Amino acid sequence: MATWSNISLQDSNSPLMEQLIFFHDHTMMILVMITMLVTYLMLSMFYNKYINRLLLEGQVIELMWTIMPAITLVFIALPSLRILYLMDEIHNPMITLKAIGHQWYWSYEYSDFNKIEFDSYMKPTNTLQENEFRLLDVDNRMVLPINTQIRILVTATDVIHSWTIPCLGVKIDATPGRLNQGSFSINRPTIMYGQCSEICGANHSFMPIVMEAVNMNQFIKWLNSN
Repeated sequence: MATWSNISLQDSNSPLMEQLIFFHDHTMMILVMITMLVTYLMLSMFYNKYINRLLLEGQVIELMWTIMPAITLVFIALPSLRILYLMDEIHNPMITLKAIGHQWYWSYEYSDFNKIEFDSYMKPTNTLQENEFRLLDVDNRMVLPINTQIRILVTATDVIHSWTIPCLGVKIDATPGRLNQGSFSINRPTIMYGQCSEICGANHSFMPIVMEAVNMNQFIKWLNSN
């Protein structure tokens, strides 16, 4: 999860988020190189008393500063299109989960398993345990197995919300009257935190998302207990 003074992305817990982090680092490397080159050229021209006439009317340099940005954009666009394809690819899911946004809480349905349904509200500060986080923990956590292809259907009952867990690389709009679909797989057991990422009203910042990733045996025990 996010921590104080952390300027980097959260650690990934899904193959999709790993690819997003790789693309972020790839793009940032290109941007740093461009920034350094432009800064060097600006400083060198600032401290130079004379301007080379070829910078003003040279056909070769005009051709270069047209072709080089185009090539740079290709190196950014191709990995981006690849990730967009991976995000939209539909796999055969083993589990389907439905998330419904309300003002201001989430409700979940495990329709594959005897219609398990529950609401998930943010825990008040006076009910938190020592190992729980203020404004992030909920009274009922989602429980899902690791190394399993999971499909999530997201909708809302009132206004637009957004179901988001950063370390999974998942952000899906919850729109009233519409079902949006996402797919992900969890790499390792952990507890993941997210929040509604759409400004949905006065208590927008008080509808967190908590997902507990467990192995398959623990998930089956959880299903039997519900």
